[in-house]
Amino acid sequence: MSRVHITDVILRDAHQSLIATRLRTADMLPACAQLDEIGYWSLEVWGGATFDACLRYLKEDPWERLRQLRQALPNTRLQMLLRGQNLLGYRHYSDEVVRAFVSKAADNGIDVFRIFDALNDTRNLETAIAAVLETGKHAQGTICYTTSPVHSIDQFVAMARQLAGMGCNSIALKDMAGLLTPAVTAELMAKLVKAVDIPVHLHSHATAGTAEMCQLKAIENGCVHIDTAISAFAGGASHPPTESMVAALAGTEYDTGLDLKKLQAIGFYFREVRKKYHQFESDMTGLDTRVQVYQVPGGMISNLYTQLREQAALNRIEDVLLEIPRVREDLGYPPLVTPTSQIVGTQAVLNVLTGERYKTISNEVKLYLQGRYGRAPGEINSLVRQQAIGNEQIIDVRPADLLSNEMQELRESIGELAQSEEDVLTYAMFPELGRDFLSHRAAGTLTPEPLEKAGTAGADTLKPTEFNVTLHGETHHIQITGTGHHTQQERPFYMTVDGVPEEILIETLAELDDSHDGSVAVKVSGSKRPKATAPGDVSTSMPGTVIEVLVEIGAEVKAGDPVLVTEAMKMETEIQAPISGRVQAIHVDKGDSVNPDETLVEIVP
Repeated sequence: MSRVHITDVILRDAHQSLIATRLRTADMLPACAQLDEIGYWSLEVWGGATFDACLRYLKEDPWERLRQLRQALPNTRLQMLLRGQNLLGYRHYSDEVVRAFVSKAADNGIDVFRIFDALNDTRNLETAIAAVLETGKHAQGTICYTTSPVHSIDQFVAMARQLAGMGCNSIALKDMAGLLTPAVTAELMAKLVKAVDIPVHLHSHATAGTAEMCQLKAIENGCVHIDTAISAFAGGASHPPTESMVAALAGTEYDTGLDLKKLQAIGFYFREVRKKYHQFESDMTGLDTRVQVYQVPGGMISNLYTQLREQAALNRIEDVLLEIPRVREDLGYPPLVTPTSQIVGTQAVLNVLTGERYKTISNEVKLYLQGRYGRAPGEINSLVRQQAIGNEQIIDVRPADLLSNEMQELRESIGELAQSEEDVLTYAMFPELGRDFLSHRAAGTLTPEPLEKAGTAGADTLKPTEFNVTLHGETHHIQITGTGHHTQQERPFYMTVDGVPEEILIETLAELDDSHDGSVAVKVSGSKRPKATAPGDVSTSMPGTVIEVLVEIGAEVKAGDPVLVTEAMKMETEIQAPISGRVQAIHVDKGDSVNPDETLVEIVP
């Protein structure tokens, strides 16, 4: 008998894929006693985007979440997803930080570390794998599956041998986009199982509707570990349903031995829980076979929809989907998984919306082309590289070899706000977000975004005075606290945005009254920045946030010099001077939100 073991991703990847990682710890804990009785091989509960979401939206301490889950699940292995040298952030960290993070994650309850690198550059996995083994925990080396002219089954098998040679306790084949087909899965899994003498796990998203077939073919060819999600959060961009796979394998030589009725009870619980998060549901529901054409993961497609809708450019989605494979080819065919999916996706959006390929290039693309993320799988377009970074030196060593120890500097920088080494690591992952979280925690002012109650919209709600608005991928809580007279065409609306008082001028296009359906069309005219019309007016091609102002009034600049750094879609972009001249006016400060066509900086010849 070859019993199949299951890792359930209900507490991490399932809700990350379907409700933007918004599941709160308070809605996890009531199900933990039942989950702990099932007999899973492991439960994936941490890592990926959960750390970011806890800080940014839920205002929860991610370390405290882990401790609570460890206490509530005493009999089950807890698993996390770790981005190798990137850990849970979007840059490479020094080896010292990697070792410290792994050690604290193990101390707080993680048993299994699934470790991957977005480029499949095993140099970026070395330190994390060694650190896990030093703690005595389970190190799972991961292969990011993708298809391209430079990827092959033999290449993936060779990588598996490398990972086994590095001391990994098991290997995961991570099909983050749902690209695997049953026939390829059968061939690849058979060769992987034959090549290494450690277990091979299959992680495949259900985006294209083929994941269950792929899992069965993998099992028939020697795979005895699969990832599934409780049915309430299964399918679409998530994973095959746990209950379905347990039922399919029951009574066969691969029987999981799990109790279907107990699993169904857990499914009923999470079905009700999901209703509370309806405002975070992705527009991309059900299967989407476009992943087989564009090689874009379902979650990435969902994010693209949101980003383009915010910029009134949803009609350009097909253009962006066509551009993504072109950008990916230019960058040497990286697998599309965090952070390379964001790097490629953001650049594709920039190329489409600016009307000129690589007219604006994100800082992350520049770092990628310089080799700061690791070795690209294929050959990089030399013209794009020249345009992005000029004659800057290309690094060919392990990127972390260029980084100095930084833990002491991090401790000193965050100071007394950090009450523990875990707090220092939180600050390391997300400096500005982490500092903000720790500051609010110290002041006792942590306020999570509200959960809109299901069924309160429409006829039961006459006038929406409190609601959420999603902008640039982030959700903000809006409260209307007063307005001018309704007969005025333009009147002030007084409101708080995430607790901060604001006043904007709105031209009402549809009056809100008791007979209205609850929606209102408005034109916001609150920005005081002039419209960009002159050749020297610096503007941005897409909405974002100013994270750095690089010039002062009176400074002399040359055309192409960076004057601002903005952030959009978690990617940084340098905004360059359109002409040579003198800075005459600056209309933005660090932290300001900016939109296309606004004059951010004025430069005169």
